[in-house]
Amino acid sequence: MIAIEDARKRYGDVVALDGVSLSVEEGASLGLVGTNGAGKTTLFRLLVGHERPDSGRVRVAGVDPAAGVAVRERVGYLPEDVGFQPVLTGREVLDFHADMRGGAEAGVDTLLGVVGLTDAADRPVGEYSNGMNRRLGLATALLGDPAVLLLDEPAAGLDPGGVAAFNRVVRRVRDERDVTVVLSTHVLSEVEALCDRVAVLDDGDLRTVGTVDEVARAAAEMVTVTARFEDPERGLAALRDAVEGVTPAVTLAETTDAVEVTCDREEVTAVLGAVVETDPDSVAVDEPGLDAAFRDAVDLGGEPA
Repeated sequence: MIAIEDARKRYGDVVALDGVSLSVEEGASLGLVGTNGAGKTTLFRLLVGHERPDSGRVRVAGVDPAAGVAVRERVGYLPEDVGFQPVLTGREVLDFHADMRGGAEAGVDTLLGVVGLTDAADRPVGEYSNGMNRRLGLATALLGDPAVLLLDEPAAGLDPGGVAAFNRVVRRVRDERDVTVVLSTHVLSEVEALCDRVAVLDDGDLRTVGTVDEVARAAAEMVTVTARFEDPERGLAALRDAVEGVTPAVTLAETTDAVEVTCDREEVTAVLGAVVETDPDSVAVDEPGLDAAFRDAVDLGGEPA
């Protein structure tokens, strides 16, 4: 559904994209993540036809995004900064955008329901919360039943309740409509919640791409097994004997109410078996997630993403 081949884009001396190649299958949901200046916005501008690559090839739903009307018929786009005339009602906004897209008024009421704005449809959007405005923007992007949905930092500026409400709508759209979703975001938990694949951009380069699980597990060199005992001191002594019999390459630490065993991912099965043999009250396994993969991909070290 999306095919990018060796796309390059410069702005003067700044290299925004340095030979990026990426494909997204029909019906997939891809999270595009990266630090500020990584190239995410430039890539989105290529996908919607607002910019052309200096070299390389970009195709969206089978057409060149620079084809104008042809791509607008296939692509719904929600930019990071979207605003509406505050005196217009939500329904009037959708009617206007439907007319601009060649007439899709028949689907306005349905979309108001999809994004949870039926009860607010006839209120001026100047009275809407930030979250309601973002959901209205999503409704405009869905007009005409696009094959591809591009969401650029859709939860930017929303409070936790607004993020949760917006994500519920995106999940519904993803699950109920035959649409390919590409989501640009700084919020890694949003990718984990909404996407089945992730791509990491850094300084215009595509550092890694794969399923969310694949990318996260690739960074999980060390795994922590946490065991809770009624008597943590006794548990630490028992664990030391048990796991050192399996492998000496472990780190044991005692917390207030638990014992933590850190080991290489390849050894976690054997270590977990040894831990269970010590009869703990409970056991949990913690693998580094997408946050660790992101830090590794963009060489942030121990800094938070």
